[in-house]
Amino acid sequence: MSALDKLRDSIPNFESFCSSEDARTELIKKYCLEISEILAIVKPILDEVDPEISPDEKLNEDIGMLQAAVSAARELFDSWNSLISKIYFAFQIESLVEKIHVYSLEMCQAISSLLPPSATSNVLLSIEKLEKVKCNHITNSIKEASKQLESKAIPHPEVLEATSTSLKLSTNLEFFMEAVALDKLKSRSDFDQIAPVISLIEQMHETLIKSTQPHSIRGVPIPSDFCCPLSLNLMSDPVIVSSGQTYERVFIRKWLDLGYTVCPKTRNTLAHTNLIPNYTVKQLIANWCESNDIKLPDPNKLLTQNFPQTLITPSNSIPKPNSPMNENSNNSKMLPARGTESNSSGLSISARDENGSIGQGMTNNAASLASRNDNGLLEPGSGVNSVSRVSTDSDASSEASQERATQSAPPPAQTEQGSGMAAGTAIAPRSHIMWPRQSDRLVPRIVPSPSAESRPDLAEVETKVRKLIEDLKSDSVDIQRAAAMELRLLAKHNMENRIVIANCGAIAPLVGLLHSADLGTQEHAVTALLNLSINDNNKIAIASAEAIEPLIHVLQTGNPEAKENSAATLFSLSVIEENKVRIGRSGAIAPLVELLGNGTPRGKKDAATALFNLSIFHENKARIVQAGAVRHLVDLMDPAAGMVDKAVAVLANLATIPEGRNAIGQNDGIALLVEVVELGSARGKENAAAALLHLCTNSNRFCSQVLQEGAVPPLVALSQSGTPRAKEKAQALLSYFRNQRQRRP
Repeated sequence: MSALDKLRDSIPNFESFCSSEDARTELIKKYCLEISEILAIVKPILDEVDPEISPDEKLNEDIGMLQAAVSAARELFDSWNSLISKIYFAFQIESLVEKIHVYSLEMCQAISSLLPPSATSNVLLSIEKLEKVKCNHITNSIKEASKQLESKAIPHPEVLEATSTSLKLSTNLEFFMEAVALDKLKSRSDFDQIAPVISLIEQMHETLIKSTQPHSIRGVPIPSDFCCPLSLNLMSDPVIVSSGQTYERVFIRKWLDLGYTVCPKTRNTLAHTNLIPNYTVKQLIANWCESNDIKLPDPNKLLTQNFPQTLITPSNSIPKPNSPMNENSNNSKMLPARGTESNSSGLSISARDENGSIGQGMTNNAASLASRNDNGLLEPGSGVNSVSRVSTDSDASSEASQERATQSAPPPAQTEQGSGMAAGTAIAPRSHIMWPRQSDRLVPRIVPSPSAESRPDLAEVETKVRKLIEDLKSDSVDIQRAAAMELRLLAKHNMENRIVIANCGAIAPLVGLLHSADLGTQEHAVTALLNLSINDNNKIAIASAEAIEPLIHVLQTGNPEAKENSAATLFSLSVIEENKVRIGRSGAIAPLVELLGNGTPRGKKDAATALFNLSIFHENKARIVQAGAVRHLVDLMDPAAGMVDKAVAVLANLATIPEGRNAIGQNDGIALLVEVVELGSARGKENAAAALLHLCTNSNRFCSQVLQEGAVPPLVALSQSGTPRAKEKAQALLSYFRNQRQRRP
């Protein structure tokens, strides 16, 4: 069947789907109508292609691209279920709507060029109609509001309300579902571009809560702890889940029945689904209601109001295993890539693959590669534990993703054992901020070059590399810059290329170019070295070429991307134990701390990963504290920064020395560490508990502050449902508090 015949069949099939029950949700209906409007214009034109007219290569390409886009849209619609992020869906489908629009226009123009002038009137009319089509993209308002949040501006409530209405997010429960769905995507990547979107959802959710949650009844203020986080109302049958949070029974039961296995508030995986009656809270609520002559609301009526009917339907809640929207499927292969294709959505998750990303463990060795698309967003097929970042100059590659190696997650800091509990200490109320779960890994990454090409055999690569090395030594800045960029490209492709480049002697001249006055040359050189450093032998060779001081020079003088990649290279080199010592003694820590405090968001993350690895070597800890890192790390514990786990991991290491503990206390880090113990990710809780254990067992003053911040309840919950090491730290802290209490007269 020809591409034209396939397209002719696709259009009526799509129209049939749009009129079926499968298109019943409002969000799907919206996009079905947009696509149908375009296809209704295109359909009559396909008949203009006379069988005797042979489509040229351009027309065949346009027809194929349009047919693929229509099929991809249908696959996305088929894959819809209520557990999927609506924002994720919107970014994907709006990118496809734009493609369908563009490809339709290009196809009609190609058809017009093949027809005699006397037969083009209908085609020209269709082209005019297509040019007038305007699609109302939800993602435009999402991106605009997200940018406002990034710049510390609060979007206008009307903008937030309009965005939530467009996304069909109207209830507290739907916002929780969206947050969990986005959190699943975030845990698979550090999400440089989409982190503001998560902040936006939290801002929209907060706006909804402020407008819908009753704060008083007949003038009597309602204690916030008496309200269910899901229903936002007084609880009549409060129950505790394994995360330690309390909910109204019918609400959390419905949540679990939908298929969720995470706590709505903390978004941590539940160890079990048993619901334990919270008799203490129930009695407190009953006493409060009796004292104030208040009747408890009917939770079943509240449930009906908060759960739209489409969410209750079981069949609508089951993800389809091989669908494009399923988190384990690979939607990136749905469309052929066009090298010059523009991306209208900006944050599109359905863009082309980019596999040039290196992940490095927070321990001692190995590298891991992860797949990202050309906007820095995670591709649906990426590994769950992979984290990567892609430069804006990226394009497609297919080989790097095969070069994976396992790695360990950030280890919690080593702590001394302690025990005890204090008496009579006031416990501060916990805040109700929704914390996005952070990635469990702090990783640098390989940065891609501007273009990709087919890989020739290694003999040709070697010949090319030797010529490029000669060009690196040229007196012409332009030739040097071009050669460094080409080596950056070759180093991206695969491990064999990295070995060939190093064996041909490219490392020394690349290191020399780190002092180039041309910032572009400097950036390409440092990025090429970052890509080469994936190979462990190259790590040693780069350090042996006296690259550490030049890398520090780039940290101090380079453009923002060069600084980011210099920090990532230092982290990659610090995997070798002796390099931790050399880097720390070479003066790298101060500029890394400067980048941590004043760099780009990506630069801050790269600096944090480097400082974490350097902080494993004891001698470097004091240097990091003296450089002022703790103040910046405490600032980065704001969930909006998307770096909570990274910051806490470094602080846990620094808490093992007196200077680090004092700096944490002086910079108001204790309250935030307690927040992480309650609301952070599993890894964040583990490291926060380790840091608090050091603080408490070495200072009575810090111990009192920890207790005053209300640490006991979240520590009790952590001791029951955290990771093995988190449980150990929590139990040690609780035991220490108890012993301290018993020693008091």
